[in-house]
Amino acid sequence: MTPRLTLINRDYTRLWIGQAVSSVGDAVFSTTLVLWVATVLAKDEPWAPLAVSGIVMASSVAVLVIGPLAGVFVDRWDKRATMLRSEVLRGALVAVLTAVAFLPADALPAGVWLAVVYATVLLLHTAGQFFSPARFAVLADLVTGDADRARAAGIGQATGETAWIVGPPLAAPLLFGAGLQWALLFNGLTYAVSYAAIRSIRLPGTGTNPAGPGGPRRPAGRQRASLRREFADGLRFFAGSGFLVALLLLSVIGQFGIGALGTLNVFFATDNLHADARLYGYLGMAMGAGGIAGALAGGRVVRWLGARRTTWTALLVSGVLLVAYSRQTSFTGGTALLFVFTVPLTVLNTAMSPLLLAAAPPDYRGRVMAVFYPVTRLASMLSATLSGWLAGSVLRDAHGSLGGLRFGPVDTVIAASGLIVLLAGFYAMAALPRTEDAAGRTAGPDVPKGPPAPHPVSRPEPR
Repeated sequence: MTPRLTLINRDYTRLWIGQAVSSVGDAVFSTTLVLWVATVLAKDEPWAPLAVSGIVMASSVAVLVIGPLAGVFVDRWDKRATMLRSEVLRGALVAVLTAVAFLPADALPAGVWLAVVYATVLLLHTAGQFFSPARFAVLADLVTGDADRARAAGIGQATGETAWIVGPPLAAPLLFGAGLQWALLFNGLTYAVSYAAIRSIRLPGTGTNPAGPGGPRRPAGRQRASLRREFADGLRFFAGSGFLVALLLLSVIGQFGIGALGTLNVFFATDNLHADARLYGYLGMAMGAGGIAGALAGGRVVRWLGARRTTWTALLVSGVLLVAYSRQTSFTGGTALLFVFTVPLTVLNTAMSPLLLAAAPPDYRGRVMAVFYPVTRLASMLSATLSGWLAGSVLRDAHGSLGGLRFGPVDTVIAASGLIVLLAGFYAMAALPRTEDAAGRTAGPDVPKGPPAPHPVSRPEPR
């Protein structure tokens, strides 16, 4: 008899428990570092914002530089073992930083502290580039069928959103009440919990000690292929799949539309919604709550409409709502609309998960993720930079009215972003094949057709 607290199946539940605990730890860790650098290490220094931005840059370097190559190794290696080793490495890195954190802040020059923090963040996210594709492959083995995969994606989205609602409020009391080292130690312990959860997983067809969580082992000759050749094979497979290219393009277009919100929303809140800056956090809470609602509803919506139809419908609805948000002038109305906007946006992520899994045969899952995630991350970064440049430079003095509606630089960029998301919706409607045909259309002549699994357009993330 299935336990009542089981999510989809027992092994997925164990994987989810590890993810949930680790996600809270990540949220506490990231928030703690930002708070400590901004309020302790660089307190009252003019270079404090630059020091904080270095944390984000360190994580981005790992994604953009290491991510594309990590997929090759993940496709070669045992997926479950890769996840376990990643958690051991990340736990060890946090343990070292925790030990250093027992030193007083003035024991080392600020530059040395920042170097230690940046190096730790870089290495943590480097390990994460191996962990994420391996988890992607393991999830595909643990959960089958579009409906259950969409449900798993929804649960994962809701878990991540909840972690970023729960984690940051824990970080401040831990940092200022107990000290930096104890806040860091908390994150280290979450890696231990994640390790234990992953170790307890049993994968289909592998017995109690899975030897190949990502599927059958490759022939020995293929394992000896050069890194360059396997990387090139992955790029060729991705480029030769019209379905994967379509998913990537609509995700990039969507990221260009949504990424502007992460950069400009604080200015929109104060200038257009006429809100005090101290209320800005409530907009983040609204997005978090909308993300949870959308994630929990996503699996049911995919079951009703299908993954393909849900994808373009969610993009179209999100685009319209983002344009509507750009016209808001009250904080209450803006907060409510931002919550509603995030619901279909998160449903979109849930819908794209089975589409992406359908397009990724077992031997290529690591490399598919290693192309997809860095490119969409780069699109989000470029969108954030471009939107800030447009609103702060090119359109800085752009003020006017049309049909009784007033326009300024910030709301104009956000409205244009909504139109870009609409464009992605129309593109998805035309370009995406039917879900049931996806696997067949993406498999090349020498590549086995794989089962349908996650990622895509996401709301701006603080991580």
